[in-house]
Parts: sequence; C-alpha cells; structure tokens
Amino acid sequence: MMEQDTVLQEKYHKSNKDKVKKFFKKHKPKKYINYVAIIICIVIFLISSGGMKRVTCTTLNEIAISILLAVSLGLVIGFLGELSLGHAGFMCIGAYIGGKVALLLQPYISSSFILLVIALIVGGVAAALAGVLIGLPALRLKGDYLAIVTLAFGEIVRSVFRNINFFGGVMGMDTKGIQYDVRKLFIIGFFLILIMLAVIQNIVYSKHGRAITAIRDSEIASKATGINVTRYKIFVFAISAFFAGLAGVIYAFCKNPTADAFSYNKSIEVLVMVVLGGMGNVNGSILSATLITFLNLKLPTWLPPNLAVLKNILYSLILIVIVIYNNAPKLKSFRDKYNFKNLMNKIFKPKDDASIIKNDANKWDRIPTKIEMNEVLSVDVNVEESTTTPDVDKGGR
Repeated sequence: MMEQDTVLQEKYHKSNKDKVKKFFKKHKPKKYINYVAIIICIVIFLISSGGMKRVTCTTLNEIAISILLAVSLGLVIGFLGELSLGHAGFMCIGAYIGGKVALLLQPYISSSFILLVIALIVGGVAAALAGVLIGLPALRLKGDYLAIVTLAFGEIVRSVFRNINFFGGVMGMDTKGIQYDVRKLFIIGFFLILIMLAVIQNIVYSKHGRAITAIRDSEIASKATGINVTRYKIFVFAISAFFAGLAGVIYAFCKNPTADAFSYNKSIEVLVMVVLGGMGNVNGSILSATLITFLNLKLPTWLPPNLAVLKNILYSLILIVIVIYNNAPKLKSFRDKYNFKNLMNKIFKPKDDASIIKNDANKWDRIPTKIEMNEVLSVDVNVEESTTTPDVDKGGR
C-alpha cells in the first residue's frame, strides 16, 4: 500500500512538473521581462514620487515620452520593415489636438485626471486617423520614397499648426491651465508604456504579427499567400501613430507645445533610438530610449559652463561608439562572450552534467586539426588495383 502511494505521489509530482515545463515553454519568460521591469518601476515611483525632486520627475517624464515614441516607431521599422521619418508629425498632432480639446473642456470639467484621459483618447485617435490618411497613398511607396513622403508629412503638419492662430501660432499653445502635476504625470506615462507593450507584443506574437514580418521579409511572397499587404501596412501605421499621439498629449500636459519641438530632428532622434536598440527589438528600444534621453538631458549639467556648447558633439560621439560596438564584425566574439545573457546564465543556471558536456573543451569540434572539417578531401586511387577482380576463395564465396 505504501509503495502504491509513493508511486502515485511520484506520478503526481511528475505531471505537475510537466505542466510547469509546458507553461514556460508556451509562455517564455523573456517575453514578459519588460512587463515586470515596468511594473517594478511604477511601484517604486508610486512609493517614492512624493520625495523626488522636480528635475528627476521631469527627466522620468521625458524618458516615458521617448519610450512611447521609440517602441511605436519600432513597430513600423523593425517589424514591418518600412522607413518612416514623420513620427514627430504624429506626436505634434496628438499634442496640439489633445491639448486644445482639454483647454476647451477645462471650464466644464474640474478633474484634471479626466481632462487628461479625454485628451489622450482624442489626441491618440486624431494621430491614428492621420496615420491612416498618410498611409493610404504613402505605404504604396517603398524605401527612400516612403521616407521622403513621411518626412514631408511631418514638416507640413508642423507648418500648419505653426501658422494657425487658433493653436497659438508661432509662439505655441499655452497649456499652463491644464498642465498636470509632474510628480504624477510620469507615472501615468509609464502606465501608458505598459498598455503599449501589451498591445504591440500581442500583435507581434499573433498570426497578425507573423503576417507583418512576412511582409517585411518578402512583400511579393506575402501577396502570393493571400496576405492583404495594404491593409496590414495601414494597420501598423495607425497603431504606431496612435501611441505617438499619446506621447504628444503627455508632452502638452507637461510643457507648452511649440512647432519647433516637433521638427525632423525629433524624428531622426527617435529613429536613432530604434536603430541603436536593434531592429525589431522591443526591449532594446526601451533601453536605448532611456539611455539617449538621459544623456541628452544630463550632459549640459555635467559639463562646465564653458564646455556646455560641446554637448551635441559629445552626445554624437557616444552614439557613434555605441553603434560601432554593436555592429563591428571584429568585436563580435567579444560581444558574444561578454553580454548580459551570458552573465545571467553564469549567475542563475547551475552547472549540471549537460552544461559540463556542452562546455567540454575536448569536444571534437573544439580540437584544433590540420584539416578543416568542411574541406573536400582528395584520395589517390591506383587504377590497376581498382580494376583487378578480387580473388574468389575456394569456398565459392
């Protein structure tokens, strides 16, 4: 009886282990590490936001805006494979439209949080509609032509808002009446990042994401398999523009938006964040956006007053060094050996028999040989010996 109970317990534990393995195989932890990191940041910010300096809160708010822009643009460039240089235009639409709606509704709504929510919805939807409108003609283009059209779109949007007195004209729009408490605004920004990650990663890991990456790999093959290329392109462009519009609304509730803040330089800066973090790498875009924004804001304060003018030069040199490190072929072995993934494996993964065998220095593929295993070996054949018939033994064999 005891033996049967022991066997049943072992089967039960084994089945539970199999279920856990299947769960982690289906839901890979690396897909959710960014959720965990953002949630931890939100909890820490909620606890310590009251004691933070205003400068720190402003920096965190700028980082949240940059992450929203970089990850949303990464959906277009990294997963769809289209080059867009008009992302600042969508941010501009969100800032002006969302901010203006909040200013018009301010006499009727006393709650600043409700005003922010309404502005986020209106600004995001307005930017998404602009993404659809520009997507219909522009996404039929490819490569440099699409980049030029989107760049022109961003400049047109900026010029339109700059020359309309209803939105403040050249001096920009005065949003002091609706500006949110900066000690709470960046927390809302990080909540929006969490929502954006849920939306984008669910798209990427679904059948729609496979269709989008298929379009990136080969548009002709995608059309041949029945994928509606135009519809998916417009869909991705609209989603990306929507979150850029949310970033613009957060910007309008932090400071007065002016047309000069949404120039093509802003689009190039966001593009650098995406390229630096890795094409199609969501976590990389988050890290690069954080790093670039932090350097851009802190370099002027770290440098002496006489050297503050060199901020852009140092900023550019740092970016060049990082890009060379990430892409130089001669540094590939160094990057593969000393990276974050290997460090985590050394810390958290115990050395079992399988890892010992895997890292065995005496494996056949690690032993230096005089002949490469992929070379074709030549053999000298004696024609006379090969044409002679073999002797048949007496047994008739």
